[in-house]
Amino acid sequence: MIKLEHVSMKFNLGIEKEFSIKQAFINFFSPKKRKKKNKKDVFLALSDVSFEVKRGEVIGLIGSNGAGKSTLLKVVSGVLKPTKGKVTVNGVISPMIELGAGFDAELTARENIYLNGSILGYSKEFLDEKFDEIVEFSELKDFLDAPVRNFSSGMVAKLAFSIATVVNPEILIVDEILSVGDIKFQEKSKNKMMEMIKGGTTVLYVSHDLSSIMELCNRVVWLEHGKVVKIGETDKICKEYYKKQMGKDLKD
Repeated sequence: MIKLEHVSMKFNLGIEKEFSIKQAFINFFSPKKRKKKNKKDVFLALSDVSFEVKRGEVIGLIGSNGAGKSTLLKVVSGVLKPTKGKVTVNGVISPMIELGAGFDAELTARENIYLNGSILGYSKEFLDEKFDEIVEFSELKDFLDAPVRNFSSGMVAKLAFSIATVVNPEILIVDEILSVGDIKFQEKSKNKMMEMIKGGTTVLYVSHDLSSIMELCNRVVWLEHGKVVKIGETDKICKEYYKKQMGKDLKD
């Protein structure tokens, strides 16, 4: 379903500076110094990552902040092209990486349902058919004609999640979305994801909540500094990771 072969991803942290007039002036008078600095500005977000996800599997990605988890999701989703290596994906992906990223703050919630839905590839006819379902799940019926700029971050996340999950995709890419909204909506989000899993959806799931990883995932990929530390059975890897981070055993 998903196969990563020796995937690496580099970022040049100082690349934006190259396009300023000020930086061009500095480069002209000290090219050697700038060249040396450029090498230091290269950040290796992923390094030689290889693993395979079978159809219907739920794979958890764990690791410290900056380990490369979100970058990996973006590479699999096609948002980023890897610097090296190969990514093979067989199936339609629904990425839930940055909820609300496709919204226009000046438009109403009603208008953003159609805008964000079209970005996700839904037709107007499909959105017309699913409109009431999206609104009901989002719990935002009373705010449909209010500009999204007036929404709290939780309200935006609710709307985005409701649009993104209106279909059951073949592959679901999830980055910390089960913590959106209030406690009641978090439970709804979790139940919705469980429905998708039971329906055979293949899932790549990033979370710092080890309890949800242990509850939902068949296997776990542990990343640190862009490299795979271990891949294996969920309980075992999560307990090793917790002990490494906290210096004590994870209680069952």
